[in-house]
Amino acid sequence: MKRESKLWLTVKKNTPKISWTRLESWASYGVPDLLGYHDSCGFFMCELKCATSPKVSFSPHQKLFHMTKTKRNFIIVEQSPKGSPRSIKLYESSAIHGLLIDHRETPCLALDDWDHIQRVLINTRLDA
Repeated sequence: MKRESKLWLTVKKNTPKISWTRLESWASYGVPDLLGYHDSCGFFMCELKCATSPKVSFSPHQKLFHMTKTKRNFIIVEQSPKGSPRSIKLYESSAIHGLLIDHRETPCLALDDWDHIQRVLINTRLDA
């Protein structure tokens, strides 16, 4: 099983208040991996990324999506460098510029706390 597929299962398991739909990336290039929904905030999207180095890789279409659609779109990064413990970070889409350079230096919305990650995703509103 691919690392992003394992991350998807982890996200789904640890955010039970969110209704998730996994999107097929071949259907529309650059569209994030997940469509989430909760009654309090409506729909939002999350890109899943697994990183073993400071730079997070994105396709040109993904870069364009996150640079131009910054409201209610997020990036979840699982960092697992060799010899180090795994960590999960939640970023807003506008953080993509920093993720392309060094995710360790880019401020995240939540770190290693699934309850906090779920609260941030649910409580972030369109007008925020």
